[in-house]
Amino acid sequence: MTQDIEQAFETLKRGTVEIYSEKELKEKLIDARKKGRQLRIKLGMDPTAPDLHLGHTVVMRKLRQFQDLGHKAVLIIGDYTARIGDPTGQNTTRPVLSGEDIDKNAQTYFKQAEKILDTSKEKLEIRPNGEWLRDLDLAAIIKLCSSMTVARMLERDTFEQRYKKGDPISIHEFLYPLMQGYDSVMIESDVELGGTDQTFNNLAGRDLQRINAQQPQIVMTMPILAGLDGIEKMSKSKNNYIGVTDEPADMFGKIMSISDEMMENYFTLLTDVPEDKIAELIDSEKTHPKKAKALLAKDIIAQFYDSEAAQQAEAAFEQVFARRELPDDMPETVMAAEPTPLSRMIVSAGLAGSGGEAKRLVKQGGVSVNGEKMSDPTAQIAPESGMVIKVGKRKFAKVVVK
Repeated sequence: MTQDIEQAFETLKRGTVEIYSEKELKEKLIDARKKGRQLRIKLGMDPTAPDLHLGHTVVMRKLRQFQDLGHKAVLIIGDYTARIGDPTGQNTTRPVLSGEDIDKNAQTYFKQAEKILDTSKEKLEIRPNGEWLRDLDLAAIIKLCSSMTVARMLERDTFEQRYKKGDPISIHEFLYPLMQGYDSVMIESDVELGGTDQTFNNLAGRDLQRINAQQPQIVMTMPILAGLDGIEKMSKSKNNYIGVTDEPADMFGKIMSISDEMMENYFTLLTDVPEDKIAELIDSEKTHPKKAKALLAKDIIAQFYDSEAAQQAEAAFEQVFARRELPDDMPETVMAAEPTPLSRMIVSAGLAGSGGEAKRLVKQGGVSVNGEKMSDPTAQIAPESGMVIKVGKRKFAKVVVK
């Protein structure tokens, strides 16, 4: 294998959990070079939610690496598979999305994905799987179902757990991995990427390609990124996430809050920092953890914004947290002069989405007014111009009375 192919392989291997198989991937890279063709790299997404966070970008960054090596990303929009709902990691059957929700979520997804992927026609192909799945008749569906046994399907951990517990499993859920695998046949994918929770689905694609006399795709699985708590996977529902559209200052503050033990994982999966440099950064005897985390935060912010935004976010963090000063660009909120319940003031200032959330934040000790921690969400506060309301570590608002 030539040196540049070896380097490409090592780049692609970085951060992966499993490659089925490494030998086949090397052979495909060599064959593509000899024939002067692009490999087709598949990534499927069901537009079940509109917002992307850094956990989603782990696989998308790997897809971008393939693009940078000259290959074509094939983004499968699961407008039809989303009607079933991927049972991965689910203890119950997922609700079916409406076509309107699917389209809306997909458009938001594209806008955010552009921050990571090369969207030129030479490097990106977008295919909704309804393009071929909507035309399958009953005979074709029966033929597709005959390619996998019930016993094999129950090897999937989520199905196995639900079956043992006696929880219901709908027949249509068995179609999901078959439909995802059929996508691989229809686009003739060379490689499919996914998180470790997608291993079963992706390997089903290999099986279906063999049955259809195609070269089986390589399956590359990536780890699930831990959220800010370092325990659960990053998830908006668990409120332990960093969104790709978060403001730079928010990104910086959230990244600075992760544990020292999480830095290696974040550097490896979310940046292109060389492995020997990462080893140096996570060694507290060589690099102070605070400095290492600041470098990590700036690297990630620069990917979604630019280096200037990263520098400004660091400066704002230092001003507010290291020197305990107030930020220069606090949003202002206009209020009347009459006494108002604290929880209502917080909502009016845009620092909480509802009165219930505001009350919870106060009771948790996360709210201060002019530097004084508040404990009673019903306390009547007389607004004054220049009054500063702080929620959590990063949210501020300055009151203007009119």
